[in-house]
Amino acid sequence: MPDISAATAKLTVLHTGTVIIDEALPYHRDSDRPLAWTHLGRSRRHLIEAPVSCYLLEGPHGLILIDTGWNARNRTRAGQIANLRTQYPVNKAVLPVGAAVHEQLEERGIRPRDLDLVLLSHLHCDHADGLSHVKEAPRILVSSPEWEAGNTDRLRYLRHEWDGVDVGTFSWNTQVGPFGAGFDVFGDGSLVMVAVPGHARGLCATIVRTGAVAETDRDRWVDGVDAPGVPDPRHFLLLTSDAGYGRPSFEEGLRPGVVVDAAQAKRSLDWVRAAGDDPRCLGLLANHDPEVLPGTRALD
Repeated sequence: MPDISAATAKLTVLHTGTVIIDEALPYHRDSDRPLAWTHLGRSRRHLIEAPVSCYLLEGPHGLILIDTGWNARNRTRAGQIANLRTQYPVNKAVLPVGAAVHEQLEERGIRPRDLDLVLLSHLHCDHADGLSHVKEAPRILVSSPEWEAGNTDRLRYLRHEWDGVDVGTFSWNTQVGPFGAGFDVFGDGSLVMVAVPGHARGLCATIVRTGAVAETDRDRWVDGVDAPGVPDPRHFLLLTSDAGYGRPSFEEGLRPGVVVDAAQAKRSLDWVRAAGDDPRCLGLLANHDPEVLPGTRALD
């Protein structure tokens, strides 16, 4: 039986601005023409504005931040073009004053060095751009395959976003998720990074377990939520990152338009959708879902 005392007590959703993208980027349809997600040659009616989220977890393991959102450099058009470079035409940042991750932490009396751990779901610009704002955190981690991709794929990543930042990597240490690969951060099942590749090579969703035990029929538990031989009865939230972007992903099964492997992206989304139906699951929180409002959720 897992240590139920080792559960996240509070989860705060932070919206660090928004991103303006073509609707084909988060939601791929078979009728989309090739590269529709770039918005080239498409009318403005296909543009949508979606939140860019980070997550602050508070519990017995300390203060943990997941993802870093936009950098304050994006507040001017010139700064944004210089920062996002070739990716600027595809995704444009909107970042009001006070909305950057370090500004929202400071508003809560938290300095970056007060964080115990920063975890990155992946290294795409809207998730890693704020790294310089929290570089004083004692530990910053991303999956090993994502770190390799981020430092070799110049089309999909902006390596300057982590210049001067001490980023470490983690390897898979547990068999969870659609590919039997995950990282149990503290070894107690309270926080698990789950490999959900496809949109990015090392993309991770996150299982955040609460302190409450679900009284449910185990026959309805979904494969891959628990490590083999380690059934965990606790309720959980699943932070889907970019495996799914919102309601059309989860209800219609629309995978992202931007992928490195479409088959993996579909398999990852299928597992996320199934996990959402697990009776222990309290909800799916997608990073860019406008229906997921900012605020604090008690998880006891």
